[in-house]
Amino acid sequence: MIRIHYSDLWQGIAREAPERTAIITRHGDMTWGRFAAESGALARYLVDECGLQIGDAAATLLYNRPEYLTFTWACLATGVAPVALNYRYTASEVRALLIDSDSKVLFAPASFGAIAAEAAAGLDIPIVLVDDTDGMFDSSSIPGAIRYDDIVATGGSMPAEAPAGAVLRLYTGGTTGAPKAVEWDLDTLLEARRQSTWAVTGIEPPTTLERAIEIAIDPATPRVVTLPMSPMLHGTAQSMTMGTLSLGGTIVLHAFASMDLDEAYRLLTEHRATRLIVAGDALALPLAEMAEQHHGLPHVKWIFSSGMRFSDDVKRRLHSIGDLEIIDLLASSEGGPYAFGITKGVDDLPARLVLTPGAVLLDEDYNEISLEAGALGILGYRGVLPKGYYGDPEKTAKTFLQIRGHRYVVPGDWARSNGDGTIDLLGRLSAVVNTGGEKVFPSEVEEVLLAHPSVGDAIVFGLPHPRFGEAVSAMVAPAEGAEIDSAELLGFVASRLAGFKKPRHLFVRETLGRSITGKVELARVKEDALRELQEANA
Repeated sequence: MIRIHYSDLWQGIAREAPERTAIITRHGDMTWGRFAAESGALARYLVDECGLQIGDAAATLLYNRPEYLTFTWACLATGVAPVALNYRYTASEVRALLIDSDSKVLFAPASFGAIAAEAAAGLDIPIVLVDDTDGMFDSSSIPGAIRYDDIVATGGSMPAEAPAGAVLRLYTGGTTGAPKAVEWDLDTLLEARRQSTWAVTGIEPPTTLERAIEIAIDPATPRVVTLPMSPMLHGTAQSMTMGTLSLGGTIVLHAFASMDLDEAYRLLTEHRATRLIVAGDALALPLAEMAEQHHGLPHVKWIFSSGMRFSDDVKRRLHSIGDLEIIDLLASSEGGPYAFGITKGVDDLPARLVLTPGAVLLDEDYNEISLEAGALGILGYRGVLPKGYYGDPEKTAKTFLQIRGHRYVVPGDWARSNGDGTIDLLGRLSAVVNTGGEKVFPSEVEEVLLAHPSVGDAIVFGLPHPRFGEAVSAMVAPAEGAEIDSAELLGFVASRLAGFKKPRHLFVRETLGRSITGKVELARVKEDALRELQEANA
């Protein structure tokens, strides 16, 4: 396997094209030369002042700001494991992950300074504060904090070549349990992302570092300007952002902790963004509405999403706005991509998930099965894979399996083959509702619920039942301007699915409280539903 390291590639780009624009925000542009200089100063700080070595970790609470990228590059260049923590977490949640990841430094915006200080209290972790308050923040209010600008002003440089054996730690979402850090070997990570970095743009993936640099600085390489609308701390936005930089492209950053769609739309039109990274319908729907009301998406050629519901209705609206390609990836923090749902226009809808060469279906004994029509199996992948979960060998052994000479990642998703290389994703076995011995895949019921015009969002799950073990249950939120008639909706479901798949309990809420990445905390939903049942039976 050819080693092409992100940091070495980016250093080559910065050396050959220092005046090219790397990052854009509402505050101005950052050239590749300045990008490298700031990252070099942070690299010096991590190694010389903090004493970090290969394998040590540094964490960040930053949202989509340039400092997120300079921090990441500094870590990659020095062999320090970058750990991106969710900036929406409470101080106690941040503290738990600082301990779990063994992070030795914490970068945070000044606006989150109090949370950072509370999270790091007593852990002997230096806090680096990025001023996101236009100079209105006094860093002395956080004892021992270091100003990012002071580190940059001191200067420094990165090693000429990134060290071998370093890792990147990517935390899972934690929607069904405590988040865990997936460890990706940085010597193979860019190899794992060859398809999404080069091939998806129509470029033959390079086999040498020198060729990768040539591609990036070649004026003939298609211009790539990427606006990540979802947080870069999540796998898809992180991967596509790092891929854009590896093409010598430009990253346009929203630079707000919460989504301001007006600002995002202004940025993407003003700076002629060619790629957008969204989180399924959660961001794609308001984007489509905004574009329909204004000037469309005139320069956008690709829209990427992964891991979230991205409906055909929203894809149809986006395709109707402009000549663009929508790439809906089926991937996970643990590996993949397992499949791509690629549509180039309304005629390609409904979207179908096409398995990638490394993806397989396994039976319950983990034998690969033939992909004939109707075959039901557990989705697996045996391409380039991460090392496992940091500090959790037991969970690593359960997810990353050695089977007859091959190493697979098997997150637990079930799928049904259509016999033509495409699959229907059914959901994780852990989420399957076992009611009276019958298995019900939540995604199948959710799809029917969402087909009703009054339903704007839905999630299906199991609740305890004294006779059947579990009862199929659903929580729904109305579409804009609609009201949900529960009896009518359940009748609608019953006319399309077997009786045992129809929800026994239906809960209506104004919203399901999805995060910006489109995820719902299932434990919270179940707790809410059980509380309503208990109150109704009291």
